[in-house]
Amino acid sequence: MFILTTLSDLIQIQPEEFGKTSAQALKDSINTKYANKVIQQVGVCICLFDLIKSSEGNIGHGTGIVNVNVEFRLLVFRPFQGEVIIGHIKISDPTGIYGNLDFFDDVYIPQALMPDGVRYNAAEKVWVWHTEGSELFYDKNEVVRFRVENEHWDTNEERPPYRIIGSMVLSGLGPVLWWEETREDIEAARQACLAGVGNGDAEMEVDA
Repeated sequence: MFILTTLSDLIQIQPEEFGKTSAQALKDSINTKYANKVIQQVGVCICLFDLIKSSEGNIGHGTGIVNVNVEFRLLVFRPFQGEVIIGHIKISDPTGIYGNLDFFDDVYIPQALMPDGVRYNAAEKVWVWHTEGSELFYDKNEVVRFRVENEHWDTNEERPPYRIIGSMVLSGLGPVLWWEETREDIEAARQACLAGVGNGDAEMEVDA
């Protein structure tokens, strides 16, 4: 889910930062410039990981700004295809589900990558999975598991620069609550079976 990416850049230290150590001023300037930003074909920058090397600072003429060439590593969010991630349902519309993570807002689950039997309830603005006589709801703010299928990059400033395309088709994907309840039901049945055997309530026929 997270990778380290090495970059080189000209980093500027403003005069008001001169009270800090050089290393701290560089770290703060790099985080200000890159944190929560998308680098095309790289990923979402989370924060500075470490400084590798830097040049001597050059003071800009008439500005007082110190310019430093720095090589550094960033912690970057870039999930791999097939990775299963936990997020939340943000909103739903007739095309699919839009989700988010704690630090990333652009996850999309299209209808084609949802289970067979899902239908959109326009009145409630929610997707519903009709299965075996039951209705299971993809409610807003529900905690969900999804599988990363693809990623989409966009340089148009009016659209998200980076979007993850996910799926909820496989067993265990979708709202976490569904599968927790299923596991609890299975465990309860197993315990009841074991208790029955222990009490002599279960009978077994043996061929003579």
